[in-house]
Amino acid sequence: MSVVKRFLFLASCLVIFTVTVTAVEIENRFAKFGEVKIHYQNRGKGDQALVFVHGWTCNSDFWHAQMNDFGSLHLIAVDLAGHGKSDKPQIAYTMDYLARSIEAVLIDAKVKHAVLVGHSMGTPVVREFYRLFPEKTAGLVIVDGALRMMFPKEQVDQFIAPMKADYKAAAPGVVDGMVAPIKDEKLKEEIKTAMLSTPEYVAISAMENMFDPSVYKTDSIKVPVLAVLAKSPFWPPDTETFLRSLAPNLQYVEWEGVSHFLMMEKPAEFDQTVEGFVAKNKLLSK
Repeated sequence: MSVVKRFLFLASCLVIFTVTVTAVEIENRFAKFGEVKIHYQNRGKGDQALVFVHGWTCNSDFWHAQMNDFGSLHLIAVDLAGHGKSDKPQIAYTMDYLARSIEAVLIDAKVKHAVLVGHSMGTPVVREFYRLFPEKTAGLVIVDGALRMMFPKEQVDQFIAPMKADYKAAAPGVVDGMVAPIKDEKLKEEIKTAMLSTPEYVAISAMENMFDPSVYKTDSIKVPVLAVLAKSPFWPPDTETFLRSLAPNLQYVEWEGVSHFLMMEKPAEFDQTVEGFVAKNKLLSK
């Protein structure tokens, strides 16, 4: 065998080996939450983990890039109850219920301390998790999500009403508004298809409960917090000041030219920001 052929043979073996390792690294598991099965993706092991929590009508695949990064950290991406491959019972999808479903995952994965990364609706979910299980929360990462009511209840009711009247007709418009700034058409369609596949009763219940005023109490957050927001008119000028009033140990960044799904549009930059936050505050050991 010539030197060139030998090199090509070894290179092809390396590619096959790398693909195989990557496929094996991420496991699909199910945790028991009462009578409900909660699906999660797991990579690595240990009693500390970086846990990714998706937003409204999304799923764990929205963290695909993150689950293939972060070196040797223990990584978990959760399908919240009612979403993705998790069971979808006919219940009220409160932030409390969703937060408790995450705790079931951590128990199953034998994780004692976690940095929770919450995108969109995942932000009030991980905030609720911290309230319920402060001893298990090493830190929080807010990804274009809110920690206060952004609209009066009357306005929220007006927004939800068309979905309650005819979800199939109204939901695509809601999702279109969220993905409109995304320039990558393939990514835009993938996000839209995934979000519209979530059952109507889950979507409406989760939306209503996400805007429950009781979720947005102003009790303090004593763990380190990273907020990564897409710069837009949606966020009022005092957003950083407000977040800092809740979480004194806050790292705050706003990014230009990204959509609500910034971690999917700029995964490398997002992962570096999160990794730097975790390392700076010594939140997880590898």
